[in-house]
Amino acid sequence: MSNDDAVVVPTASGLVKGKKTAQGARFLGIPYAKPPVGELRFAAPQPPEPWQEPLEAYDYGPTAQRKPLSEMTIIPEPSIPGEGILNLNVFTPDVTGKRPVLVWIHGGGFIGGSAASPWYDGASFNRDGVVLVSVGYRLGVEGFLHLEGAPDNRGVLDWVAALEWVRDNIAAFGGDPAQVTIAGQSAGGGAVLTLLATPAAQGLFRAAISVSGAVMHEQDRAAGLRVAELFTRRTGVPATVEALRGLTDDELLTLQDKLTAPGPDNVLPLTVAPFADGQVVPVPVRDALRSGAAGRVPLVLGFTRDEFSMIPMPDEHALPVLAGFGLVGERAEAFAAHYGPGRLLGQALTDGLFRSFGVDLADGRAEQGLPTWLYEFDWSSGEAGGFLPGDLALHCLDLPFAFDLLGAPGVAAVAGGNPPQALADAMHGAWVSFIRDLDPGRSWPRYTVEERATMIWDVEPQVRPDALGGVRELWGR
Repeated sequence: MSNDDAVVVPTASGLVKGKKTAQGARFLGIPYAKPPVGELRFAAPQPPEPWQEPLEAYDYGPTAQRKPLSEMTIIPEPSIPGEGILNLNVFTPDVTGKRPVLVWIHGGGFIGGSAASPWYDGASFNRDGVVLVSVGYRLGVEGFLHLEGAPDNRGVLDWVAALEWVRDNIAAFGGDPAQVTIAGQSAGGGAVLTLLATPAAQGLFRAAISVSGAVMHEQDRAAGLRVAELFTRRTGVPATVEALRGLTDDELLTLQDKLTAPGPDNVLPLTVAPFADGQVVPVPVRDALRSGAAGRVPLVLGFTRDEFSMIPMPDEHALPVLAGFGLVGERAEAFAAHYGPGRLLGQALTDGLFRSFGVDLADGRAEQGLPTWLYEFDWSSGEAGGFLPGDLALHCLDLPFAFDLLGAPGVAAVAGGNPPQALADAMHGAWVSFIRDLDPGRSWPRYTVEERATMIWDVEPQVRPDALGGVRELWGR
């Protein structure tokens, strides 16, 4: 690359050299903490070692994801080898000025995912005057399993460390540390909700967007300890730093697969995930957000209409899942009658993890008078083929619209050959307005107990009063 294409900025650890783009400049794979290896493998993140020569930030850095998730997700998410997985990427319109910042936390069920996805490119946000930062973090056992001899919620500590890096360094990239919005999808949306309930993160952002945000259903300290016990019972290996520190990545992944495999002792997903340890995360996310303990940070949250409805499993498999979410007896029968045969397991996961949980959070915040906006993404391509049935608005389908990246690799396979650009313009525009002004605009009013205004993202976006009241009634929330 010629010097004419290079952009050099200072950080607290040393100079960073990025590359000019049509929309500004990008800096990839910048360390925000030391590689979590050796004695640091299960430790809290530590500041990176300073470097003397400019760091060439031309390529994405190593990812915590060690194997592709093509069988699990529609998002292209590369797995990149290397030890320095605690890195981030900065996409900026210009390294001068003071612009609002969006910090993006990827999904992947807290066991996978990659900040190097082309679906997370910052080009459209840069075009619209927003600096985008995408963050890598520790996953699975390394990030979230309770281990004797290690701090809990190490992945949460990674997110906080990345936000501290943004606070201390983003001004050099043209961003304003006083105008930071955090956002993420699926596990990343759960990360956003968790950070709202994390005292160490307070003051590091001013707004939040949770896209299909999911957390453990039972999230207290006892639940975290039960997962550690399940790990030992299923693997025969103690849940301790001493027992795990010397294992290879492949050996640890094998143990993790044993832990997360479905079974009668593990019927719900998100086995390894943030939990309320009493310190880093003092109380469960739902309790913190519904009670107002998470503060008055403005929050946009929502989900797709169908999320995981396509899961092809016999309906009888849904009963223990519904029971795990607390839906039993007549309520479970009402759920089955409402949705009909053939899709109960997928719908149980869709409602239990995302829709009923999101409505419950929005209701709780509305009762506290907290600034909240709720949405549901209903658009579907109408084209069968590929990963998605054509008539469903499934998990992840909303992201290319929110990022205004309908031409990104892999989008046509799931959104068809002619996804509506007008919908991307509207949805992306609402995000930009919220990031910039703390209000999504477009006549999208706050969610209140009186109106429960809900944005329905479709070919013709519209706000409907209490559009998700049926979900609340089915789940008794």
